[in-house]
Amino acid sequence: MRLALTLPFLLAALIAAGVTFAAGDELRFPRGTATISTGERKVVLRVEVARTDAQRQQGLMNRRSLGRNAGMVFQFPRATSGAFWMKDTLIPLDIAFYGPRGGILRIMQMKPCRADPCPVYDPKLSYRGALEVNAGSFRRWGVRRGDRIVLTKVG
Repeated sequence: MRLALTLPFLLAALIAAGVTFAAGDELRFPRGTATISTGERKVVLRVEVARTDAQRQQGLMNRRSLGRNAGMVFQFPRATSGAFWMKDTLIPLDIAFYGPRGGILRIMQMKPCRADPCPVYDPKLSYRGALEVNAGSFRRWGVRRGDRIVLTKVG
């Protein structure tokens, strides 16, 4: 999963800095725990955390699976807006966009896309982060808009 609107800027910055990536290069992601509080229950997930532009661009691209209680958190240093896309993402995902205090603002379902043109998934609001999980997981856990995501133990 990648942020669609930053791709040209990121590539230009990397090229200008002389950064190159060979096929097969993979970024390392810090790991942590995300807890979703629904009011009725708490769902605890093992997550990878994408904090840098390069990590957010890579996201879950080219992964063939994601653990049942696993996901990826996309963190931003300040409120942001913009669409995500699924280019080269092989598994269907749900995404929850959340605000500065972790409150879920919008949940969307996203389908894999292997070739352009890929649809973009724009929450049409400002958010502070996003959590991606396997498609159908939020529904299975009873997670809805207004529930809260707390990220801990990142390292």
